[in-house]
Amino acid sequence: MAATQALIGCLAFMVGLLAIAIPGANWLLLLLGVGATVGLHRVWRSLLPRRIWLIAGAIALFASFYYQWRMPHPAAQDISRLLTPADGAVKVLVTGRVTTLPRLTRSDKAQFWLQAQAIEPIGDRQPVTGKVYTTVPPEQAKALHPGQVVQVSGSLYLPKAAANPGGFDFKQYLQQEGSFAGLRGDQVRLQQDNPNWGWWQIQQRIVTAQQVGAGSPAGALISAMVLGGRAVDLPYDVKDAFVRVGLAHALAASGFQTSLLLGVVLALTRQRSPKLQFGLGSLALVGFVGLAGAQPAVLRAAVMGFGGLVALVLKRQVQPLGTLLLTAVLLLLLNPLWIWDLGFQLSFLATLGLLVTVTPIARRLDWLPTAIATSIAVPIAAYLWTFPLQLGAFGVLSPYSIPANVATTLLISGISLGGMVSALAALIWPPAGATLAWLLQYPTHLLLAIVRGFERLPGNGWAIGTIPVALVVGLYLLLSLCSWQRWWQRRWRWGLLLGIGLVLIPVAMGLTLTQATILATAQEPTLVLRDRGRVLVLGGSQAQTQQSTLLPYLQQVGVNQIDWAIAPQPDAVMHWTTVAARLPVRYVVQPPLSPASLQPTPTNNPQLIPVGLHQTATIGSTRLTWLSLTPAIAQLTLQGHEWLWLVGVDAEQQKAWLAAGQVPHAEVLWWSGQSLDPALVQAVQPRVAIASSRAIAPATMEWLQQQHLPLYITGETGALQWTPTAGFSPLAETRHGE
Repeated sequence: MAATQALIGCLAFMVGLLAIAIPGANWLLLLLGVGATVGLHRVWRSLLPRRIWLIAGAIALFASFYYQWRMPHPAAQDISRLLTPADGAVKVLVTGRVTTLPRLTRSDKAQFWLQAQAIEPIGDRQPVTGKVYTTVPPEQAKALHPGQVVQVSGSLYLPKAAANPGGFDFKQYLQQEGSFAGLRGDQVRLQQDNPNWGWWQIQQRIVTAQQVGAGSPAGALISAMVLGGRAVDLPYDVKDAFVRVGLAHALAASGFQTSLLLGVVLALTRQRSPKLQFGLGSLALVGFVGLAGAQPAVLRAAVMGFGGLVALVLKRQVQPLGTLLLTAVLLLLLNPLWIWDLGFQLSFLATLGLLVTVTPIARRLDWLPTAIATSIAVPIAAYLWTFPLQLGAFGVLSPYSIPANVATTLLISGISLGGMVSALAALIWPPAGATLAWLLQYPTHLLLAIVRGFERLPGNGWAIGTIPVALVVGLYLLLSLCSWQRWWQRRWRWGLLLGIGLVLIPVAMGLTLTQATILATAQEPTLVLRDRGRVLVLGGSQAQTQQSTLLPYLQQVGVNQIDWAIAPQPDAVMHWTTVAARLPVRYVVQPPLSPASLQPTPTNNPQLIPVGLHQTATIGSTRLTWLSLTPAIAQLTLQGHEWLWLVGVDAEQQKAWLAAGQVPHAEVLWWSGQSLDPALVQAVQPRVAIASSRAIAPATMEWLQQQHLPLYITGETGALQWTPTAGFSPLAETRHGE
């Protein structure tokens, strides 16, 4: 009875934290508790006292208020309060203390956290506080380490929320880290170098020894498998390969490393007293958390490991499911914001899957040897319980995840165990750690080869699009029924088919959709048209736009092939290699290449469709006509609606184009944010104006508002979606001028 009541209390606390996402849901949970107490007491009284349901509702309400109370907010002197969203980036000189080792970002910048102390020249030099996300050129960060006081000159800015579907919400990420400002540094000057002892010194000793012994990237991979991916600068192509084949857990310090570490400690001390085992095991857990960092997944594994050690001393049997729930609540009491941390969610769900699903799956594989059946059941169980969440977050299917896990289990276990021995040796004598790492490079290269092989298989990393939250919840309810309800346990095959059907519903709906999305980009205007399963991309040929904006959006909506890519540059076909490395691009529509610039097209590049000036190309249901090549001006017909696309057309070029008398009418005027000549707008006679920029000239804004012309600025509204029937709908801000 007490265990059931505790279970309900833990679940109520977590549900109350999740209820933050729905306005008013916290009070609704309390009302449900009251209703269950009053109206359903005859049903529930045989199981639990009816007051339990009222207490559960109260716990859920408390959890929601606790979350809001613990939400980070900038202090009175926080450095972020010196800026407003309208300021943009401001040149400053910030003095502060380095709190983390620099790490390379995808944009080849060195990133570290800076605890701000003073700032200039916003007014006079003044004291400030706050944790600042700082990036600098890599050469400026080579000698940086925690404890140093430095001056960083650069641009201070406020983080922005995700402007595009599938984009990274930088503002939310910083808030969860207790930070509210970023600093793009140009130069770093050392002020004080009085490093305090820290785990980073031990961490660097291990990482350096393993990289010296095994080289790159094998040494970094060994360190990541021991300490976690955050502890080392592992090349991003290696990280991405592990993620795409479903082996990301091998690079995330969590339950696997903890179980391996405790298993070794207990095996070596099995002849000793339980108290000694408890002490050495606890010491090993503390050391692991210190080296890997106090991440949610690491703490979850460490707390559960500590619970197992306590049970060992007390000679009591561990209740794994109860321990998991209690661990989750303890961690969420420590930091309730972790309820939205994807690492915490995946770690919790994977562990839950191992606890409730491995045994039933292994039972159905009893025709295999026990060790093989278990090695197959473990990845299946973890995959089943993390799959819905991964679809909701990423929308990507990894069909080879289970065979990849089965094929690499022994290698990952051996390398991880060997890496721990190498790390321990490096602490005592670095050359010994390097020598052991040198021996590990051979199985590590074999592991990399297997991962690369799975990554290259057809259909790997297949994007089906993110699924709605309601569908994620439905899939987990179905999993729960098949795990605990006897009727569903006997009909698990029907549950599997039902789950597959639920996942395929949004995929099938996407094949009938006609929708255009104008992405919020800083480089060039970019549009993605999804027309009943065929995909057209207009603009977006620059590598930065493709990497940070276009590819995440295409993955989020489940696009695995671009049928047509349209760009105004005559050599655009060579610019699509970034996207073509991830998904096929069939055709690139662009102005013809001059004879002097003709080059052989690589076989893996898209096929070129040249369209000359004033020529019209029919691309699916879309028509394109180049009205000018320099600057780029195109007339588009999307589902019978006329659009005019202007890229980088300045005032003089607008006047010249007007004088030529070739300005067509169009329903949509879409341009890259330069000042518009009122005569040009009057000649086009648009019904809607769209600026792909952060802001437009005040004079242009004022004139368009006077004309009562609906105006969207993607720098304010974020991405825009358009359908032939409903028109435009922004993701965030309302449109100007209505």
